[in-house]
Amino acid sequence: MNDPGHSASNTRQVRRAVGLDAKVAFLRRPDSYPEGTRSVESIETHMSWVFLTDAHAYKLKKPVAYDYLDFRTLAARKRSCEAEVYLNRRLTHDVYLGTTSLTLTADGRLVLGAFGEPIDWLVTMRRLPADRMVDRLIERGELTAEQLRPAILTLSRFYAEAPNLDIEPAAYRWQFDNEIREIQREMSNPAYGLDRDLIDRVCDRQRDFLATRGEILARRAAEHRILEGHGDLRPEHICLESEPQIIDCLEFHRPFRLLDPADELSFLALECERLGAAFAPPMIFDVYRMVTGDTPPEPLLFFYRSFRASLRGKIAIWHLRDETVREPEKWPILATAYLDAAERYAEGFA
Repeated sequence: MNDPGHSASNTRQVRRAVGLDAKVAFLRRPDSYPEGTRSVESIETHMSWVFLTDAHAYKLKKPVAYDYLDFRTLAARKRSCEAEVYLNRRLTHDVYLGTTSLTLTADGRLVLGAFGEPIDWLVTMRRLPADRMVDRLIERGELTAEQLRPAILTLSRFYAEAPNLDIEPAAYRWQFDNEIREIQREMSNPAYGLDRDLIDRVCDRQRDFLATRGEILARRAAEHRILEGHGDLRPEHICLESEPQIIDCLEFHRPFRLLDPADELSFLALECERLGAAFAPPMIFDVYRMVTGDTPPEPLLFFYRSFRASLRGKIAIWHLRDETVREPEKWPILATAYLDAAERYAEGFA
């Protein structure tokens, strides 16, 4: 007679033995998907694998841990998948379809979306047309202000309707000081070979703004302008379908989503401008002011853009910390470009 306890123990051991590599290999196979697909394109990021079928996108979280997240348990990855679907439905329609289980059958086969005890979870999305993403449109020289305007209207209405948060003004002001000091410290690492004088000029100007005009930031918190936004508002996260779709919000750490909408839109503005859409910043803030009635002062907008550019520079150079980094020569060039942009924007609040 079979021992049920022994059988259950063997099953748990088999589940533990199915690591990330086996899951990725399975999800790269077209015959793994119940809807059928001619091909599968896989994309790896620091925190996930994305698998693109003919009609859908599936995101598998990696079992990784950083200061701001811990995905090492199945329960944590499931919660993150559910949060990603919930939060991204705020700015999309019919894109985030739900979560899908990855199951191991009794005979040791991986099955997607089957009944049974899951060994992992994936976010399931409708696949969006890549040629309608804002970054692609800018790169092809096809984006116009009128094309981008509906997305900015969507965002501005979202900000106008979002609950405002009670953030202590002094704490909001000085959180930037802490982050600027971290950026300066990290980017000054001699291993990266970046221009230390440029880093110091940018960060010193930003801290001078905090010291001499920081009341502008404090006033934003005092006026209850801080809200829970998108958190990672880049051109590659906006798809211009007949109804704009704004995807890939930063779901894994809520404090990163608590911000001033003027800050979030400044991030989008600098990225559009960096890619070649110089018309985007004035249009973005004209629409925002019209919809919300909020008129953030110009020096503040330049500070936000300068700060976001230096933050993006830090994130770019951090790629060199990855032992498997691809194109290592690319990241110092990009980090320097962001620092140059941060210095240019600093002229606007000097």
